Amino acid sequence: MKKISIIIPVYNEEEHIEKVLLQVINNSSTKNIKEIIVVDGGSTDTTPNIVSKFKEVTYYTAAKGRAKQLNYGAKLARGELLYFLHGDSFPPRNFDEKIIHEIRNNNIGCFRLKFENPKHYLLKISQWTTRLNYQLFRGGDQSLFIKKEDFNKLGGFNENYIIYEDIEFINRVYKSYNFKIIKDYIITSERRFIENGIWKLHFNFLMIHIKHWLGASPKTLFHYYSRKIK
Repeated sequence: MKKISIIIPVYNEEEHIEKVLLQVINNSSTKNIKEIIVVDGGSTDTTPNIVSKFKEVTYYTAAKGRAKQLNYGAKLARGELLYFLHGDSFPPRNFDEKIIHEIRNNNIGCFRLKFENPKHYLLKISQWTTRLNYQLFRGGDQSLFIKKEDFNKLGGFNENYIIYEDIEFINRVYKSYNFKIIKDYIITSERRFIENGIWKLHFNFLMIHIKHWLGASPKTLFHYYSRKIK
């Protein structure tokens, strides 16, 4: 039976990583999970110490940058199926069974998204749109499952992208494969929206989408992100 390698890139995730790892372990079955891989981009907080408590987790360090960390984890993964998960996102119960079911149907995909505490109506609208199967409403926070062989055929994540690497990759998936959004919800933190301002961050994300659509380079997108977003 094909098994899943879960790949979690982290950088200074001491606030969430323990809860995420516990959720991953408690909400899945060892019969379906080959390994849990955490790839650290050089955390300076207690993230490495927290991860070291989990005997079920393999810890690696790699060059900082989510695309580089994700590719590094995928290269080392021994499972036939890959599941990319952010270090502050919590997958639903039996997520492994749902992923295997969809991959058996030749789908690549993700889950719907909910924020931990979406008090603002714009966050409620934003999370609702993740049920719509359009590229505009995709993001790494929703996680991503894919066969390793298909991931390799697509060439992995483009490491020129310091930001937007997940959406750029998903755009390539949409062109060549069936994309499925599982109805269950992955829960993620709304911390970036609180830190940056909810309206402001939505506007800046929209601008990044537009700039990419107009042909902006990965470096241009990163410069914009660095100036506008914490």
